[in-house]
Amino acid sequence: MTFVEGIKRVSKRIVGAPETSPPVVSSMDYIRSLSSDPKADVIDYFVQLFPFLQWIGRYNLGWLTGDIIAGITVGLVLVPQGMSYAQIATLDPQYGLYSSFVGVFIYAFFATSKDVSIGPVAVMSLETATIISHITSQYGTEWSNQQIATTVAFISGFIVLGIGILRLGWLVEFISAPAVAGYMTGSALNIAVGQLPQLLGTQNLFDTRAATYEVLINTLKYLPSSTLDAAWGVPALAFLYFIRWGLQRLADRHPRFRRAAFFLTNLRNGFVVIILTLAAWLYCRTRESKSGKYPISILLTVPRGFQNVGQPVIDRKLLSALVGELPVATIILLIEHIAISKSFGRVNGYKINPNQELIAIGVTNTVGSCFNAYPSTGSFSRSALKAKSGVRTPAAGWFTGVVVIVALYGLTDAFFWIPKAGLSAVIIHAVMDLVAKPAQVYTFWRVSPLEFIIWAAAVLVTVFSTIENGIYTAICCSAALLLVRIARPRGHFLGRVTVRADGPSIQNGQEGATVVREVWVPLDREGHVMNPTLKVEAPPPGIIIYRFEESFTYPNSSRINQMIVDHAKELTRRGRDMSDVKASDRPWNDPGPRPGQPDPADASKPILHAVVLDFSAVSQIDTTAVQNLVDLRSELEHWADAQVEFHFAGILSPWIRRALIAGGFGVGKPGRSLPVEIAPVVPPQEDGQWGPGDEFPARQGAPSRQQDEEALSPRESLGDEKPAPSANSSTTDFEAPIVSTLTPYFHFDLSTAVRSAEEHKF
Repeated sequence: MTFVEGIKRVSKRIVGAPETSPPVVSSMDYIRSLSSDPKADVIDYFVQLFPFLQWIGRYNLGWLTGDIIAGITVGLVLVPQGMSYAQIATLDPQYGLYSSFVGVFIYAFFATSKDVSIGPVAVMSLETATIISHITSQYGTEWSNQQIATTVAFISGFIVLGIGILRLGWLVEFISAPAVAGYMTGSALNIAVGQLPQLLGTQNLFDTRAATYEVLINTLKYLPSSTLDAAWGVPALAFLYFIRWGLQRLADRHPRFRRAAFFLTNLRNGFVVIILTLAAWLYCRTRESKSGKYPISILLTVPRGFQNVGQPVIDRKLLSALVGELPVATIILLIEHIAISKSFGRVNGYKINPNQELIAIGVTNTVGSCFNAYPSTGSFSRSALKAKSGVRTPAAGWFTGVVVIVALYGLTDAFFWIPKAGLSAVIIHAVMDLVAKPAQVYTFWRVSPLEFIIWAAAVLVTVFSTIENGIYTAICCSAALLLVRIARPRGHFLGRVTVRADGPSIQNGQEGATVVREVWVPLDREGHVMNPTLKVEAPPPGIIIYRFEESFTYPNSSRINQMIVDHAKELTRRGRDMSDVKASDRPWNDPGPRPGQPDPADASKPILHAVVLDFSAVSQIDTTAVQNLVDLRSELEHWADAQVEFHFAGILSPWIRRALIAGGFGVGKPGRSLPVEIAPVVPPQEDGQWGPGDEFPARQGAPSRQQDEEALSPRESLGDEKPAPSANSSTTDFEAPIVSTLTPYFHFDLSTAVRSAEEHKF
């Protein structure tokens, strides 16, 4: 024996590793599986950071035409919406235009979605206003609203960028779709109700930042106090819906006008703003008061072009003040954009890269802070318009950016006369598209009633509290439901059904032969999944078959353990007659029947000798779960007063196989010859445990631990001689076993596992 071999043997003894063991997957195998060519993967990683390089070289005139039409169309909608959403964020309208330009222009370089339009959105604008309100209430006017909003954009964008670079986009998947829909519905109602006072001119009579229900009540209360603004806002809102529904009906009745109706419908915001601006100019230009005020609320001066472009001013004290506000802002950027981009990718037949989309959002907001932009993310309404306008590539965003620049440098004088009530009408009309439709809500209920409850909780909390509490409710409810589903999986005890069908036999190819096969179905047939008249045969006597429907991990392993034990004690009898055992010799926690009075119901029950576990749905297993399997084996062998075989079917993960072998399963060793703890929480004592002996003497004729180990057949031993597969082993066409013969208790399918358990009945 060489020195190295000696070191390995000593090391194995120190850590308690077995001298011989079936070959299992190693950590090095996992590391090698991560990348077959690290250099190529690194190059591919950096290439994927700039997706536009993959399509810009193939750009053509056909794509250009579609992108110009879509880009200009979205731009005509984005300009009034950008100024409107800046109003929600309690910022001057030009900051909405800054965010609009940076969003659409920068995103095109990093996008994996051709349809998504980045820029100011209602929910993020409302959250920005909330953050500004919190900071100013604590620190006064130490920082301007614009500086607070720009700092939020820079920090939240940097965080999202880091998540994307580290490829942690999968974290977004922990928030379910109904939770996101509930939060979006609640936020949309919050925004719409919050704009009603501006629409009616009563915004100065009460707190419009209160809870949604309070704002609605106060709006109705002060309705008689509405000002002249209502004469501009209410007709504008009615006209927006009239155009939408009227042109839609026209297109349905006269298909030849469908294309014209489409563009007129989607440009209705711009038309309404233009008409209102012209009307406001005609009405207000001669009615300016001596103090410089006008009869209605209008935007007034909008600075021309980009102002103060350069490095953002980041105050450390402001960063400290924003620590508690950033999580919500970051989450909104994540979930809203990913939800929208996935939705349009699904509808239009392509797949987005969530990590790259997060990088795009992060870069957009980080760079946007240099233009005094506030946080922006994907817009559902503008993305839908972009998709319907025939967009071909993300380059459409560049043409949208040109429209915004033209508005910034050429139309700011006209923006002076835009009525604020008209912008509120545009906002209300836009955000109501985010409210879940009754059919959508009913689908949540049909698919999963629990997720419908999550949707309803997110809506109610957002409406009756704040959007922060609403989003936290959505996240916490999603996480709680996930944990409950993991901790309380739906496993089933199985029985057998024989299926016969006339047709060509798989084995002999004869026409008209009857194909007979066994299928294993739940003994409990509740839920209307199977035919209620179907006859399900119980498993062979003394055998229990259990199918997992979830990974076997620490949250659910104890419950599954107890379910199998209770089922075994219900269907099988003790291996030892306890009626002849004195009360003083019985364990305190399992007294059994009264002395001298055997249970007559036990006489007809078999003794448990095998447990078959279907692992075909198990993708993960951990130390706690393996320990619970060891406990299960010990408890069942104590109940049966003999060795109980554990057979496993459908193990396809090498790591599950490795974990089970580490727990002493699969190789045929008797449970009494193995440690009762595979990974003790408290380190075991150096001295062996001693006492007067086992609680129960060995059953008459039962082998001792030493006899158990010596009595292992060649098939069960771990020596150099490889065991031969049994007659029921699954083999390939070349007569080679599918599952290693070194682990005879691991089987490829459930039928083979059950037949093997029947053969080895003792």
